[in-house]
Amino acid sequence: MDTRWKPSVTVAAVIEQDGRFLLVEEETSEGLRLNNPAGHLDPGESPVEGCIRETLEETACPFTPTHLVGIYLSRVQRPGSDVTYLRFAFCGRVGAREPQRALDAGIVRTVWMTPEEIRASRDRHRSPLLLRCLDDYLAGARHPLALIATDPSVYTGG
Repeated sequence: MDTRWKPSVTVAAVIEQDGRFLLVEEETSEGLRLNNPAGHLDPGESPVEGCIRETLEETACPFTPTHLVGIYLSRVQRPGSDVTYLRFAFCGRVGAREPQRALDAGIVRTVWMTPEEIRASRDRHRSPLLLRCLDDYLAGARHPLALIATDPSVYTGG
C-alpha cells in the first residue's frame, strides 16, 4: 500500500516593535529553545486564522496579520523521526498582552530581542526558519494576504 507523503503545515508570526522582535521561549526535548510565535495549522482554519490563534495562545497578545513574509519548507531528522514542515510566516500588528490569559503549555515566557541578539542565540533556535523569516522580513519581504486563498470547503468539510 502506498502512503502519501504530507508535510506538517505550520504558521508563524514575525512581530516587530521599535526594532525588537517578539519571540517565545519554550520547553522542547532539546531544552529551552527560542522561536517565533508559531504552531500547527488546525483543521477548519485558514493559515491567517491559524497564525492569529497560535500567536494569542503562545504570547497572550492579539495579532493582526497584514502581510505574508514567505512560505518555507524545512526538514528535521532525529532518531525515530523525520518531519518536513511547510511554514507560512506572517507579519503584522500586535496588541497589548491580555494579563488574564495563560501562555500555552510548554511556553515559558515571551521575550523581545533585537536582530543581533537573535543571531547571537542561534544555538538556542528551535528552527532554522526563525532566522530565515527574520532576515526575509528585514529585507522587506511583504506579500499580500490575498496570495493565500482558502476555499469554503475548509470550513464546511465539503
